[in-house]
Amino acid sequence: MDLKLIANTIRGLSMDGVQAANSGHPGLPLGMADVAAVLWTQFLKHNPQNPQWANRDRFVLSAGHGSMLIYSLLHLAGYDLPLNELKNFRQWGSKTAGHPEYGHTPGVETTTGPLGQGCGNAVGMAIAEKMLAARFNTKDHKIVDHYTYVIASEGEFMEGISHEVFSLAGNHGLGDLIVFYDENFISIEGDTHITYTDDVQKRMEAYGWHVQRINGHDHDDIASATRTAQKETGKPSVIICNTTIGFGSPNKAGSHDCHGAPLGDDEVSLTKEALGISQEKFFVPEEVRAAFAEVAKENAQRESDWNDLFAEYAKANPEKASLWKACIAGELPENLAEQIADFEAGGSIATRSASGKVLQDIAKAVPYLVGGSADLAPSNNTDLKGMGDIGANAFEGRNFHYGVRETGMGAIMNGVQVHGGFRIFGATFLVFADYVRPTTRVAALMGLPVIYVYTHDSFYVGEDGPTHQPIETLMSLRITPNVTVIRPSDATETKCAWIAALENKTGPTAMLFTRQNLPIFDRTELPSACNLKKGAYTIWENAESNHDILIAASGSEVWISIEAGKKLAEEGKKVRVVSFPSWELFEAQSDEYKASVFPPECTCRLAVEAGHPHGWEKYVGLEGKIIGIEHFGASAPGGVLAEKFGINADNVYKTAKTMLT
Repeated sequence: MDLKLIANTIRGLSMDGVQAANSGHPGLPLGMADVAAVLWTQFLKHNPQNPQWANRDRFVLSAGHGSMLIYSLLHLAGYDLPLNELKNFRQWGSKTAGHPEYGHTPGVETTTGPLGQGCGNAVGMAIAEKMLAARFNTKDHKIVDHYTYVIASEGEFMEGISHEVFSLAGNHGLGDLIVFYDENFISIEGDTHITYTDDVQKRMEAYGWHVQRINGHDHDDIASATRTAQKETGKPSVIICNTTIGFGSPNKAGSHDCHGAPLGDDEVSLTKEALGISQEKFFVPEEVRAAFAEVAKENAQRESDWNDLFAEYAKANPEKASLWKACIAGELPENLAEQIADFEAGGSIATRSASGKVLQDIAKAVPYLVGGSADLAPSNNTDLKGMGDIGANAFEGRNFHYGVRETGMGAIMNGVQVHGGFRIFGATFLVFADYVRPTTRVAALMGLPVIYVYTHDSFYVGEDGPTHQPIETLMSLRITPNVTVIRPSDATETKCAWIAALENKTGPTAMLFTRQNLPIFDRTELPSACNLKKGAYTIWENAESNHDILIAASGSEVWISIEAGKKLAEEGKKVRVVSFPSWELFEAQSDEYKASVFPPECTCRLAVEAGHPHGWEKYVGLEGKIIGIEHFGASAPGGVLAEKFGINADNVYKTAKTMLT
């Protein structure tokens, strides 16, 4: 097998793709082609005919700007990515987007590009592999046995997220995680030494990683280092690959000029001449196609052998095999709601505490549910009691401990979820959702059904002050496409919120819970049972039609709206109070249902929410009013702040009264 020819073919395809688009990043594919050629022909276990094979190795191009590298590899390996797709790089409707996108391009394991997030995803994938192995492997049948390989850039090692996830990976001893670090000393602005002089080797060793340094263009070095890394079962490995960015380019190699711009037709031609490859655009020698075809044949046999192994496993371990299939499929019990205890009306409980109680019942019913908190489990109420912890040499448990690493938590969650076999949740205070946000955006883009548990959801946090009182955060989550936000009003809605979150398989769900106690509504005295699954519903009214005013609220503001509504009713007003826990769930309903909740003829509408009011105009109209907060909070007891900020039953009543006069 001519690895030099394979690497140079990858370089040729990458250069041609970027040049055809007149846009892209040729430097990394040219620099890391040798590493990729060795990895994909000698080590990577995968089957292009079945990209979802459960025991495949995972390959993450975390440095997603070098996307022509992975597109070239996927095409050569035999994935459903024809040469025409490479020719249409970065064009409308193509499968070769500017950065790799999960679910869009066959063989792409995760969406990458925002630097460092792929590294975090890879840590999550490696943890998921360890967890599945701990649950399902037996002495006689090792059905989970694969690696997670990563190509990462210097920019990613600069990003803070890499510090978070690499620290955790070292702590957990993720021996099946192997990172190829592209050390070329070039970034967009020039030589990396102007800002970045870290001793990467010492840093990674301090994190508990196994470290090797190699010539990233020496195929024997690459193969030897990979084999050594595979033997490091107790530590994750980083292979520092000293490379030349834009390798082969006579005039631009080693320069930032080739990082994020096409080489130019003349330089492409000179580079091909220097590499000794055909000047024909998008040329693939028959020897290279034959080499990849042979690799594909061997990999197909690997999956076939694994299928035989699993058949033996299922015969010897029928219960484990049945559970495996349920975990991989993500099946929910048909009677899930019946397996979760109801809450007794008349009492009061913080929705964060109610969530914790619901979570215990769900965990018993859904064995593949795992999760944890960024060092706030006692406050978030997210500990799965008696179900063990996840950590070094302990992957049978179900409780993650992320440490104070919110961004890393989000990226690891995405990696666990996209790996398969688990449904994952992560928790912190709502105000720190901003630390999770970059990973939430990517999860939403990928359509990953991760679940966020955000507690301490408003200024009612009180004495901790404005730094811990989210004002704008709820609304900013709502405007993120494909994120479902749920803010339940009591313990019963909290139960329904968890069920809705688990049933949502198309994107992330963020549930927002209170620190303070809220009354548990007596649903027998209300016009309908909890209808949270539809996003909004009438929770209280004293007339079925011709309402004088409609008051809509979410979360902790629902009960004060009901109190105000009852006072208005005593004065002869016809009032409807709408519990509005989820805009996204409501918008998914029919126009008829929406009109039944918000009758068009009732134009006197008031919205109440302990957050920024932006967006509520859609539901209250030009004639309506919104009680919210457009400024930061303050340090004082929550009840005092409610009075000072006017988010209490008395002000809701007074505002409504003014609207009705």
